[in-house]
Amino acid sequence: MNMSGNTILITGGATGIGLELAEQLAAKGNEVIICGRREARLKEAQERIAGLHIRVCDVASQAEREDLYKWATTNFPKLNVLINNAGIQRDFDFLNPAEPWEVTRQEIVINVEAPIHLATLFAEHFKAVPDSSIINVSSGLAFMPMSLFPIYCATKAALHSISMTMRHQLAKAGIRVIEVIPPAVDSELNQEGRIKRGMTSTGTTAEEFVSAVMAGLERGDDEIGYGTSERGRRASRDEIDEGFKRMNR
Repeated sequence: MNMSGNTILITGGATGIGLELAEQLAAKGNEVIICGRREARLKEAQERIAGLHIRVCDVASQAEREDLYKWATTNFPKLNVLINNAGIQRDFDFLNPAEPWEVTRQEIVINVEAPIHLATLFAEHFKAVPDSSIINVSSGLAFMPMSLFPIYCATKAALHSISMTMRHQLAKAGIRVIEVIPPAVDSELNQEGRIKRGMTSTGTTAEEFVSAVMAGLERGDDEIGYGTSERGRRASRDEIDEGFKRMNR
């Protein structure tokens, strides 16, 4: 992937990995647009990153996804990179679900339906744009799931599978598909669950991880893991089974 001169849309770009991607990509000379649900957080990001464009959008809504596509391609006709970063993670207990099913369904919609739909929408635009890429942000938990977050892990496993088949299909149109695979990163993801368990930090910083992502993009990697997620990505079936036992004691 060319590291400068791109026009890039990042979903869930106001915090965490998305915000760090926006900052590092903008610093490389790219035009960056971020979207998210919370206008206040988007404006904070805009104050932090010079030249950043923002758009309020809830990717859980099909109508808002379609509006985002129309707005982005109309206002930024050179848009050539979509980063499907938005995602949520919730604790879930099959024997004692704490929330209504609609809350769980939203996790599936945001983590799986939204990136598939957005990729489908933008693929049509990208066919006519040089050097276009779709970047899907999955998780190391796609390979070694944790029983605390079974829905999240399943959605990220689905996104990994979709990324593989999407890459194969879109190659003939000249559209690259890249999968970014975070390990545990210190962010707002499932903040409520972490507080409940007394966890003050979850792993590497977003800055450290995104720096590794930038290096992978520059190398031209199709899949970019880091630390534990890279080990999970390359693990054998026996190593996955052993890792699952260790993580879910």
